[in-house]
Amino acid sequence: MRTFLTIWSGQTASLIGSKMSRFSLTIWMWEITEQTTALALFAFFTQIPRILIAPFAGIIVDRYNRKLLMIAGDTVAGISTIAILFLYLTHNLQIWHLYVVGSITGTFEQIQELAYSATISMMVPQKQYSRASSIGFLANYSSNIMAPALAGSLYYLISLAGILTIDLITFVLAVTTVLFVQIPQPKITETAQQSRPNILHEISFGFRYIAKRPSLLALLLSASLFWFAHDIGAALYSPMILARTGNDARVLGTVASAAGIGGVLGALIITGWGGPKRRINGFLLGMVGAGASKIVFGFGQMLFIWIPAQFCSSLNFPLLGSSYDGIWLAKVKPAVQGRVFATRSMLMMIMSALGYLIAGPLADYVFEPAMKPEGSLVPIFGGIFGTGNGAGVALLYVISSICLLLVGLSGYACRRLRDVERLVPDRDENF
Repeated sequence: MRTFLTIWSGQTASLIGSKMSRFSLTIWMWEITEQTTALALFAFFTQIPRILIAPFAGIIVDRYNRKLLMIAGDTVAGISTIAILFLYLTHNLQIWHLYVVGSITGTFEQIQELAYSATISMMVPQKQYSRASSIGFLANYSSNIMAPALAGSLYYLISLAGILTIDLITFVLAVTTVLFVQIPQPKITETAQQSRPNILHEISFGFRYIAKRPSLLALLLSASLFWFAHDIGAALYSPMILARTGNDARVLGTVASAAGIGGVLGALIITGWGGPKRRINGFLLGMVGAGASKIVFGFGQMLFIWIPAQFCSSLNFPLLGSSYDGIWLAKVKPAVQGRVFATRSMLMMIMSALGYLIAGPLADYVFEPAMKPEGSLVPIFGGIFGTGNGAGVALLYVISSICLLLVGLSGYACRRLRDVERLVPDRDENF
């Protein structure tokens, strides 16, 4: 675990810097456009190249040095931050620049994340998979506590330029921690080394591997539907709060920090506990808990409702995510995890990108106008959500959250999903 924890510490620092930058860029874009679509498209253009590169990234991760791939990902992210900083300081930064930079960083982040995911099973024993995954969630949610609070306060003191500079420093820390540790590589058999199938065969490997195991396919489809609905809500989250608070970045930062605290507590619980014996229960119950909490969040219009609802929502994600990762790590052998995990990531990212793509236009051109005074939905929902700015966004957010709840509950009705751990042997070597 020592190597894993060393890498984890550097990635945690990098995450804090990256999320400070993303939070600040969100505020900057909203101040200029005040449109949900502009923010949603930023996430969309970051996802599209990740989808396109994912099949090739799997081949790259299975064949090349994973340590160097992780360093390359952080390096490109750092260069991209320098580009944004230069454009901002010269007063040339525009919204479309962020879309282009997001596309470039998304490509290399996908390779880096696959290399990191496929390395976990080489660094920690199988019984520690859920714990290692939960430690990863600890990094993610720790950054969610500090980054929004810091960025929300510093944005008005040191501006976007100062926050981007902090981000650059954290990239250096991340590269340094990876540079000075030994990351194990999977053993490649002599037959595999001599065999070089055509590129289409390599790309399709992950699809064929998962399709041959219907329970893993059911697991993947369930997660993809969940994240489709989740990321519709994720695209609405910041605009909803900013619209209802008069663009108050501090309120947005406070709510985001509450999410981080809930996530850290959830990750600490899983780290100490190790997760449920039947990981599928953690996966499905995490969906149900997250969905129910987000429904309450969408109905709320004040900070004292947003904070506990967001805390409870985030409390579920380490349970959901660590259980999900633990199943995949236990069922897929290390030598092919790059290609299989790339296929898994690609399908989920397609659904995520679709969620972001439709969320902005639905909010700006359908739900917001319908929830203005005299709007078509006001007679039905006006008494619940009001008719001010953000009311339509809140209604759409609640609809997406109800879908999260339904996906989790329906998982128990599907035998192939419910019994995935029994139906798919650990580290199945047959293909």
